[in-house]
Amino acid sequence: MKDFLSRIARECVPYQAGEQPLGKKFIKLNTNENPYPPAPKALEAYKNFDFSQLNRYPSFEAPALRAAIAAAEGVDASNIFCGNGSDEILALAFRAFFDEDGQGAAFADVTYSFYKVYAAFFNVPAHIVPLEEDFTLDLKKLTAASAQGLIVANPNAPTGIGIPLAEIEPFVAENSGRVVILDEAYMPYFKQSAARLVKKYKNLVVVKTFSKGYSLAGIRCGYAVADEALVEGLERCRDCFNSYPVDRVCQAVCTAAIADDAYYARTEALVRGERERLTEEFTRRGFTVLPSVTNFIFAKHPAMGGEALYKALYARGILVRNFKGPRTGDFCRITVGTHEENDGLLAAVDDILKN
Repeated sequence: MKDFLSRIARECVPYQAGEQPLGKKFIKLNTNENPYPPAPKALEAYKNFDFSQLNRYPSFEAPALRAAIAAAEGVDASNIFCGNGSDEILALAFRAFFDEDGQGAAFADVTYSFYKVYAAFFNVPAHIVPLEEDFTLDLKKLTAASAQGLIVANPNAPTGIGIPLAEIEPFVAENSGRVVILDEAYMPYFKQSAARLVKKYKNLVVVKTFSKGYSLAGIRCGYAVADEALVEGLERCRDCFNSYPVDRVCQAVCTAAIADDAYYARTEALVRGERERLTEEFTRRGFTVLPSVTNFIFAKHPAMGGEALYKALYARGILVRNFKGPRTGDFCRITVGTHEENDGLLAAVDDILKN
């Protein structure tokens, strides 16, 4: 039988998303979703949305959403680009800022695994910079890479480690001759965003998402903050794929969510408090826990591999994530849940360690 697939379709290695279970009830702590519901204003916007408008395409410019994001980030609307989740924006960034016959993109060995997938998919050379023994990123080593552009997840995933803004700004300045992409998906829990620096540095792209801090992983919206020329490049590439990536409902809900700062300040504080509790409790039980500034922890136990812990928790109705690999295989990444969910997690861990 003739193989109708292209070479890239036959050979590409897709990103492996976290499991989304159907049927069996789990305490779901594997994909870093916010354990709390969206803000009341976001839910109200959804309930009050005029669904008779759905026969019309949405605005690809998303003016109200871009204006709301710009006000929150302290930049102009012309500095904002919206997309169908931050993953789509990262994909467009690979197409917009890296050439197949160029020097490629440099990023860490242990970081968001989509970077390597996108590099292969778009045939962009990848320069992998190993993290240090303690899983921190040496920005000088990343700068030393002979690459067209640099990508940093800050805070990093799956490690949870953040780089202070005081270190990020000189890094961006030192690399003024090439694009620097900062993936700030977990920045709501770190509060050291570089977004406002795009008015000062023409080479900076900051990518964010509504999935984490805004509790809107199910609605698929992300955005980039960048100089107008870089935003235009993203727009040109977007319009070669899909000019309408952010639907009408999404635009209305996300615009309303931004206006509910007080609600999200409370939920972020709850997450940070529970993260510190889990870090303390896991450490007390003999785990090594990396210093997280996100809504998850990255932990390993000296007497048990990461896959074994994943399976033991799975059998007890707790879903976490194990990342296979020479440096990460002993760890599990565990999302911070509600207080009650975390109590269930700790009880399950105690049961595992007893048996």
